[in-house]
Amino acid sequence: QVQVVESGGGLVQPGGSLRLSCAASGRFSRINDMAWYRQAPGKQRELVATITSGGSTNYADSVKGRFTISRDNAKSTVYLQMNSLKPEDTAVYYCNANIIRLGGLRPSDYWGQGTQVTVSS
Repeated sequence: QVQVVESGGGLVQPGGSLRLSCAASGRFSRINDMAWYRQAPGKQRELVATITSGGSTNYADSVKGRFTISRDNAKSTVYLQMNSLKPEDTAVYYCNANIIRLGGLRPSDYWGQGTQVTVSS
């Protein structure tokens, strides 16, 4: 069984910072791309940032210059450092990992359960 689990959400004031973590566990041979998505109330889930296994990154325009995605391949973990947070960043943040299970041939997408980030004074 492969799982991805997020942590690090919470309540923060505008202009503040939070760091989200997402760890993959279980029996797998490879993790390809990892990503963070978010979903605000009444809105569709949107892509926030992605990172390849080699460390190449991509960001949504709305978070460029404020958020940084990184990963530690030895720990099978991806991070999202969020700075200069705005009320419009309030959402449930989800981790996504593209993983090849041990003994498998094709990768599958695995999602975490989500972690709430609330930016409010």
